Amino acid sequence: MQFRPCIDLHNGKVKQIVGSTLNDDNPERLKTNFTAGQPSSWFAGLYKRDNLTGGHIIKLGPGNDEAAREALGAWPGGMQIGGGVTAENGKEWLDAGASHVIVTSYVFSGGQVDYNRLKMLVQAVGKQNLVLDLSCRKRGEDYYIVTDRWQKFTEVIISPAILEEFAKLCDEFLIHAADVEGQCNGIELELVKRLADWSPIPTTYAGGIKNIDDMRLIRELGENRLHATVGSALDIFGGSTMTYEEAVLFHKTPCS
Repeated sequence: MQFRPCIDLHNGKVKQIVGSTLNDDNPERLKTNFTAGQPSSWFAGLYKRDNLTGGHIIKLGPGNDEAAREALGAWPGGMQIGGGVTAENGKEWLDAGASHVIVTSYVFSGGQVDYNRLKMLVQAVGKQNLVLDLSCRKRGEDYYIVTDRWQKFTEVIISPAILEEFAKLCDEFLIHAADVEGQCNGIELELVKRLADWSPIPTTYAGGIKNIDDMRLIRELGENRLHATVGSALDIFGGSTMTYEEAVLFHKTPCS
C-alpha cells in the first residue's frame, strides 16, 4: 500500500474543498477547508523530495492550467493530472510532464459510458498512461459513478463487472468517496472493502481519511491492495489530525 499525495487546484490556488459542496448551480454552497499560501510547485517539490510517485493533480474547473503546469514542471513524470482532459488535449499533458492523465466526465454521456470517446482516448494517450476516475456516491446499497466534479450521478454502478471491463482500457483507477471527501470524519468502509475485493488493477482510494489509524484500516480492510490519498487531514493542508511526515513514514514502512 502506498500513500499517494495530491494537489487540488481551484481558481489557480492549491485548496482542500469538501467534495459534496462543489456545485456549479449554487457556487455559494462551496466549502473550502484550506487555501495554500504556497504555489503548486512547492507541494510537487515536496513530493519529489520524498519520492512519492503516483499522486494526482486535479483541476477543479477553469483557471488552473498554469498552476498545473508549474506542478508538473517541479516533479516531471511523478504525478498524474485530471480535470478537463480529453482525447484532443491528453497528449499535451503527458508532454508537459504528467505520468498519466485522469479522466471521468469525458467518457460518460447521458449517464452511460461513451465507449467511442473512451476508445479515442486510449488511442490518443495509450492504455498505460490512462487513469479512470470512478469517483462515486452512494444511493441505496450501491455506489454510483458521478461526473462533472461529482455533481451528476451516472447510471453506472461500481461492480465487479464494470471494474473488469474498465481495467482492460486503463492502467489504474482513482476513486473518491465523494460523500465523505474533505470531511475528515472517517473512510467509507464498505467502498474500501468492495474495491479491495473487486478491483483487478492498482486503485487509489480517497475520502474521509482522518488520521494514521484510518490509513492502517485501509491497509487491513484493503488487504494491502489499495493505495490511499490524504487531503484535508494533513498539516500541510491546514489539518490537525495527521502530519505529512507521518504519512511519508507510513508509506516507507513495510507492511508487517
